[in-house]
Amino acid sequence: MVNEILIGLAVVVLLFVLSGLKIVKEYERGVIFRLGRLVGARGPGLFFVIPLLESMQLVDLRTVTYDVPSQEVVTRDNVTVRVNAVVYYKVLEPEKAVTEVFDYRFATAQIAQTTLRSVIGQADLDELLSEREKLNIKLQQIIDEATNPWGIKVSAVEIKDVELPKEMQRAMAMQAEAERERRAKIIRADGEFQAAVKLKEASDILAQSRGAMMLRILQTMNEISNAQNTTIVFPIPIEILEHFRRIKEE
Repeated sequence: MVNEILIGLAVVVLLFVLSGLKIVKEYERGVIFRLGRLVGARGPGLFFVIPLLESMQLVDLRTVTYDVPSQEVVTRDNVTVRVNAVVYYKVLEPEKAVTEVFDYRFATAQIAQTTLRSVIGQADLDELLSEREKLNIKLQQIIDEATNPWGIKVSAVEIKDVELPKEMQRAMAMQAEAERERRAKIIRADGEFQAAVKLKEASDILAQSRGAMMLRILQTMNEISNAQNTTIVFPIPIEILEHFRRIKEE
């Protein structure tokens, strides 16, 4: 009878000890409470938690990727857009993540959504499209400051996609086409101006030498003769033209 009691006690003690053994993975921490009071975080590894007196809550320390759902926002210049983003954060202080907020994952998600709507609502459409990196930094700073008391570090926030209304897309396409046409006209006009300047410089040089003008005429004739055509060109000496000019002046 005594042996049976001893065996029973040994089994109870063994089960008691085994129920208190806890294993925490490398990327986790176990936040321990003793009689409702915070003791601290333990892990990784194997340790003992006193049954009935102590309780443990696991906290994952890996980086969490939260995909912010698409939010419908009105920008500062009264354009309705749909924007979604992604937030990267991790728990640095597991004790605060457990004691300072009821559910740190849900709370961080809500902060990210409201901050996204607020920041985009204060920006113009052009700023949203062309200065996205600036808005990403602003979002990261605001969300990180809000979640810092919970022991959470926000490492990055990226705006993934901006969806515009169909009417705005057509208007922007027309604007882009008009801008390309304007640039093309400016480039064409600039090319004509440069060509005119070069032609004037060339005419000034040729005017200083009659022989140079004649050589240019002969070169032009050579270029024409290389082409497969039936055009016949008779060069007229410049001296003859000069002779007629003198007669006209007299």
